[in-house]
Amino acid sequence: MKSSAKIFLILMTIFFTIFGLTLDIMAAEDDLTLFAAASTTNAVTEVVELYKAKGLGKIKTSFASSSTLAKQIANGAPADIFLSANKKWMDYLEEKGAIQKATRFDLLGNRIALIVPSQSNVQEIDIKQGLDLSLFLGKDGRLAIGDPEHVPAGIYGKQALESLKLWEKISGRIAPMKDVRAALVMVERTETPLGLVYTTDAAISKKVRVAGVFSAECHPPIVYPISVVSGGKSKAAISFLIFLKSQDVQEIFLKYGFEVK
Repeated sequence: MKSSAKIFLILMTIFFTIFGLTLDIMAAEDDLTLFAAASTTNAVTEVVELYKAKGLGKIKTSFASSSTLAKQIANGAPADIFLSANKKWMDYLEEKGAIQKATRFDLLGNRIALIVPSQSNVQEIDIKQGLDLSLFLGKDGRLAIGDPEHVPAGIYGKQALESLKLWEKISGRIAPMKDVRAALVMVERTETPLGLVYTTDAAISKKVRVAGVFSAECHPPIVYPISVVSGGKSKAAISFLIFLKSQDVQEIFLKYGFEVK
């Protein structure tokens, strides 16, 4: 978490405590709308259900590629909170003044993995320089990946492959998808023999197996920044951000394989 955001949340928590306002009151002003990266779907859905179960408020969610969501927010979509799968798209909104900069912090971390259908004969892939991924694709197979032009998982994946000097050989055999979950589905349906997703995506599916995980040194750190959107329901949104730092919520994210910042 950025030090400024950490200080902001601490001060807001103290403020509401001093003035006797509970999270219930903070969240009561209206339902919230949360735009979140597709890779967080399962974990965030459970977090939102917990928030509601505790009587803190209702949250409507919209899951898609971070790029898609960021562009929607920039064009005026009515979101109150944005959870991105990388810094690029949060930076994009910050530059446009579309988020409340003081509320921004890094919430989660993740890893990139190569997956295969659960019934695949491929067991383990030693991910290193010199690896020939085409051997695992067969004659006509492709590598399912979030579109490297804008999907965070695809961007990280391309960076990892480039760092190992593997991208040039495989770039002509990729199946670029609209988001990381679409790439996961391609492998689940055995429409592609190999996919590149987050380890957390692989963990939620019984139809795929992780064949190899990229070293964290192969790409920039995978972080998920979150922020209150400008013009949204700030008071309730801030209460939800404070809620995200609770032990119960952190245990949910850990259960789904995320690193908690």
